[in-house]
Formats: sequence, C-alpha cells, structure tokens
Amino acid sequence: MALNPNLFPNGMPVPFTNELFVLARDGVEFEIDKIPGANSDRVKAKGTIYLSNVRMVFVSNKPDPVFTAFDMPLLYVRDEKFNQPIFFCNNISGLVEPVVPEDQHRALYSTHSFKILFKEGGCGTFVPLFFNLLSSVRQYNQHMNAGPRVDPLQAAQTPVDEMMRHAYVMLNFVSWESWNLSFDYALAV
Repeated sequence: MALNPNLFPNGMPVPFTNELFVLARDGVEFEIDKIPGANSDRVKAKGTIYLSNVRMVFVSNKPDPVFTAFDMPLLYVRDEKFNQPIFFCNNISGLVEPVVPEDQHRALYSTHSFKILFKEGGCGTFVPLFFNLLSSVRQYNQHMNAGPRVDPLQAAQTPVDEMMRHAYVMLNFVSWESWNLSFDYALAV
C-alpha cells in the first residue's frame, strides 16, 4: 500500500511498467484506517477507484494535504469480502499489508483495513473482475515463488485481455428483460 501515489494532472494514477488499468468506477466512498497525520483513526472520502492488473488505486474527489489517493497492491490484499447488506450499499472490505521498503523494519508499518462502498452502483462489473485479478495474482505468486513476498509488479502478469472479454460477454449475455423475466418467475413460484 502507498499513501498518495503519483497521479497525472487529470487524477488518473501513473501506471507502472506493464501495468494495465482495466476499470475505473466513480461515485464510490472509500474508508481506510491508520493514515498518518489524519484527524481521526479512519479516513472517509468520495472519489474514483481504479483497478489494474497490479493494484487498486482510490483517488479522492476532494484531495487534501494528508489524503489524496491510496494504492493497494493486489498481492498484498487479504481477507477480502463482498458485502451485500439489506439496508445499505454493496461494498468490498478487507485488509491490505504495507509495502515495506527494503531498508525499513516490518514492525514500523501496520496493516490497514479498507472498505469500498458502491454508493452509485457499478459493482456488477467491478466485483467479478477484482476477484478474478486477485486470484490470478495469487496463483502467479504461488507458481513463481514459494515465499510469501513477491514484488507486486512481478505478479502483474495476469491474463487481463481474457478476463475483460469474459466480463463483457457476460454483461451482453444477460439482458434486463431476461433478468426481469426470471425475477418475475421466481416471485410466481
């Protein structure tokens, strides 16, 4: 994870070598804990979440000196969960381990808990793509190295093109009318 990663003037994250941003979802709310210099133990902001084959990057609509954006390497995300509460919006929650510089001690950095709230919808595409990318990164990590830590950029060699084809095919396959008919059928039964 990285607080306030490099951004282009338009607010989009600057990609790493071989990184491909596959989806951007605006209208989300982001919660993260343990931000140094923040006024409270938890920072909440509205903005855009970017998903790539390497990481997720949240970029705030209203940046301030303490919190502009937050970078979460997919390789370091754990305990992720898709939540569908009855009286609130769908969200993804989880933990992200810190990226510790080689000259630093791990004990100086703590794990962050995060939550991405889809307040304006849009999780139908984001969630399957997120879990597929996460699975690919983890499989690559297990295949390449039995050790627990790999450079997140090395783990980025995921089949993004294939996943995107399946995501869009799935969206085109299910039309609103067919979903509505199956819902009406379920109510009748």
